[in-house]
Amino acid sequence: MNKKFLAYTISIAVLLLVFYMVKDTLSQPGVEDMKAGFKEVLKYRNANNTGPVQRIYVVTIKDTIWQELKDYGNLMPHTKYGNTKVYYFLEGVKVPQSLQPGDINFDPSFNNSCVAFFEKSAMSQVAFNKHPF
Repeated sequence: MNKKFLAYTISIAVLLLVFYMVKDTLSQPGVEDMKAGFKEVLKYRNANNTGPVQRIYVVTIKDTIWQELKDYGNLMPHTKYGNTKVYYFLEGVKVPQSLQPGDINFDPSFNNSCVAFFEKSAMSQVAFNKHPF
């Protein structure tokens, strides 16, 4: 009887542990929980899968909650030795309609509308700038 009781107790403990691990994994905060109102408008990804992958995003926001903008950038896909850039624009302003790789990623006439810039470069070095232009 002691062996059966011990087996049931261990089984219940393991099931409870698995339940809490799954619950914790599924309840992690995400973009939809943020208050800044992110909307991805435009993205670019080069076709190079053997070298550095470049990702560039244009995102509109409802509010400039700076920490959330930085957190959003950290949630974006990133490849080791690659580069991820996120340009933030307030909702309702004109945003770029095309992106290109390199140092200048869109028409400079949109620079004044850009409220923030996030970049995760090679080896995951992060830069976040308010009013970058």
